[in-house]
Amino acid sequence: MTDKGSIRIVNTVKEMQSLTNSMRNEGRAISFVPTMGALHEGHLSLMRAAKEKGDFVVVSIFVNPTQFGPNEDFEKYTRDLEGDLKKIEEIGIGAVFFPDVNEIYPDGHETYVEVEKLQKPLCGEFRPGHFKGVATVVLKLFNIVKPDIAVFGEKDYQQLQIIKKMARDLHLEIEIVGMPIIREEDGLALSSRNAYLSLEERKRALALSKSLGEIKRSFNEGNKDSSQLVELGIKILKESQIEDIDYLEIRDGKTLETKELAKPGDVVAVAARLENTRLIDNTKL
Repeated sequence: MTDKGSIRIVNTVKEMQSLTNSMRNEGRAISFVPTMGALHEGHLSLMRAAKEKGDFVVVSIFVNPTQFGPNEDFEKYTRDLEGDLKKIEEIGIGAVFFPDVNEIYPDGHETYVEVEKLQKPLCGEFRPGHFKGVATVVLKLFNIVKPDIAVFGEKDYQQLQIIKKMARDLHLEIEIVGMPIIREEDGLALSSRNAYLSLEERKRALALSKSLGEIKRSFNEGNKDSSQLVELGIKILKESQIEDIDYLEIRDGKTLETKELAKPGDVVAVAARLENTRLIDNTKL
């Protein structure tokens, strides 16, 4: 365990468990924000919410190898510990858990967690094994940090539903809190992967939030036909030369099942690629 400025940095599982056990013994509610670093205002909004909801906040920074596929961006994923710590320090966080890969996945590790049904559609179809890696690392972090409250962003909507379901199914005594998507002024959802975009790609990327907005507008005007709504959104994406679309779908807000007729509470989710960058976004109807 080391101190950097006013931040307590914990690198080992044993030290993290010892720290949060002592906080629990003092009767302090622990809130937790798991991240992969490359922090932006979306992450910081989660930390502020965690501060409001708990007495002692833990933020983890761990780029989890098991949620990346063979041809994905694990190696080039932005890592900026110094910059991240500066942002965290301004908020005032109890501890940062920054473990090595071998701490989380020791030699011989072979246990994984899967939420079978929810992991199959949407991103699960295009990123096989991704949510197996997500559920596994989140459960590991829960067992290490032992939080009372864990805060996640709604931009990774499918991930949030999977974690909620895992917590229910495995009887975890953790309140899972979802927080709204934070956007740039022009509507682009904040993402660590936005840093990969060229200026021209960033302009085109605005079509994701625009397509969701147009679908929502049409729905609010009375159009409930999912296929028509999706067609409207795809037209907007293609007008911005976004042809590599993994999905644009309307799904049940909890079960993620497909919907012929959309209703309030359903989610519109999109994933598309601009050159080598994959972006996701969503909105509730």
